[in-house]
Amino acid sequence: MSKDHERSLYPFTAIVGQDRMKTALILNAINPSIGGVLIRGERGTAKSTAVRSLALLLPEMEVVEGCPYGCDPNDPDRMCTECRERYAKGALTSVKGRMRVVELPVSSTEDKVVGTLDISEAIKSGEKRFEPGVLAEANRNILYVDEVNLLNDHIVDVLLDAAAMGLNTVEREGISFSHPANFILIGTMNPEEGDLRPQLLDRFGLCVNIEGINDPDVRLEIVKRRMEFDRDPAGFRKRYQKEDEELCTRIVEAKALLPDVTIGDDMLRRIVEVCIEAGVDGHRGDIAMMKVASTLAAYRGRTEVVLDDLRDTADMVLLHRMKKTPFSEMKLDRSRLDSLLS
Repeated sequence: MSKDHERSLYPFTAIVGQDRMKTALILNAINPSIGGVLIRGERGTAKSTAVRSLALLLPEMEVVEGCPYGCDPNDPDRMCTECRERYAKGALTSVKGRMRVVELPVSSTEDKVVGTLDISEAIKSGEKRFEPGVLAEANRNILYVDEVNLLNDHIVDVLLDAAAMGLNTVEREGISFSHPANFILIGTMNPEEGDLRPQLLDRFGLCVNIEGINDPDVRLEIVKRRMEFDRDPAGFRKRYQKEDEELCTRIVEAKALLPDVTIGDDMLRRIVEVCIEAGVDGHRGDIAMMKVASTLAAYRGRTEVVLDDLRDTADMVLLHRMKKTPFSEMKLDRSRLDSLLS
């Protein structure tokens, strides 16, 4: 990310309101295995601003120098084949890099997303020549798909498969090639322009519905901050630098604490009961709630999941997984949910 581009980004902690969206993004930054987040909302509700600001907020990371996939030099289990071979020989060099937001255009083809194999070269020389796609660029970064509901369903399937497995495999004419594809998947959409199929909705770890803010005082604060930022971006960013740094520290500490978080059988039973009550098919919702509640506990500095963690994440996990009849709104029965989590 260039310095000029960094200076054009609005600080994450300066975003007014939309706390559920910001929490969902932070939880995915702490624990990418949650499976990404789908942000549903009308235009002008800071969806894109929040996504782009998140990357700037996160700490720098080590990447293998010259690797098209940005492999982690300290994690051979998730390296590409070439980096793993160089690692075994002790020939890796690394550089510092910042997590980036890789954007996927709605018009993208499958080859653009997964990459292409040169079949003729493979047949001729026996060597696999691979032209990396968007998933290669997205490894260890944020993959952002604006208007994800307008993307071809097959492409969405490919993205979700790669996100779930952390691997992209391309197969052509009996020849296959794989590379790591570990990324935070963030999709945004305006529901007025159409929805995703339930089978695709279910595979996003979290879903957040956001709306425009109608409180006059809050809206006034949004406008005033934007005016200040436009007038002096550098000064505005400096004003929120400490808050951004403190949030970054919390994220780093939560990532380190997460492996130590435990969740008792009583909490797991509450999760199962809530998912049954919400009419959630399959078990993705149960597993997602377990992961999300554990991540929130770590973010709050605890090593044990408590009821508050379930209460504060239930709607993000279940909202898009509930059975919905035509023309009905997606909403949870909060009174029933609160009784189950009391």
